[in-house]
Amino acid sequence: MAEMTSTTDWRAGMTVELDGVPTLVVESNHIKPGKGPAFVRARLKNLISGAIYERTFRSAEKIPAALVERHDMTYLYESDGQYHLMDSESYEQMAVAGAAIGDQRRFLQEGMTLVVTQHKGTIVDVELPTTIETEVTQTEPGIKGDTVSNTTKPAVIDTGATVPVPLFIERGERIRVDTRTGAYVGRA
Repeated sequence: MAEMTSTTDWRAGMTVELDGVPTLVVESNHIKPGKGPAFVRARLKNLISGAIYERTFRSAEKIPAALVERHDMTYLYESDGQYHLMDSESYEQMAVAGAAIGDQRRFLQEGMTLVVTQHKGTIVDVELPTTIETEVTQTEPGIKGDTVSNTTKPAVIDTGATVPVPLFIERGERIRVDTRTGAYVGRA
């Protein structure tokens, strides 16, 4: 039988099993209203579908913990919509559907180390590093003297993704990009 966790002990990053589905606790707030019993409002991520939703639980409600394994894997290449990864310890290779990686796949670079979450032998979630260093391959030239703050222009990076960058960034420059939001962080 699976280990049970109390909703009052939930912290961001924990995995629980709701309705037979491994679910990541994104955020958890214990609320004690003036009247009535305390409850826990949680933001959750379904690790199979990737859907993020909110749900309310009774305080101290017991929920089974999901047995997941997290380990580092190296991204090798993409072929026919399958993303090939290699385990950093055993050198075993496996293919993952693009749905497991989600929208972040536009920032994948060969040789990148990813954190992979497996549930019952199936990859259910793939995390990229928070920021990546990349090269700007295409952008409009900056206009000299244009120093308006918070003005951006689109730039194509070496992974093929388009990100908004400040006007002073030129083609060939190396920049850092946040993989969660696709935002420019700074020069590399």
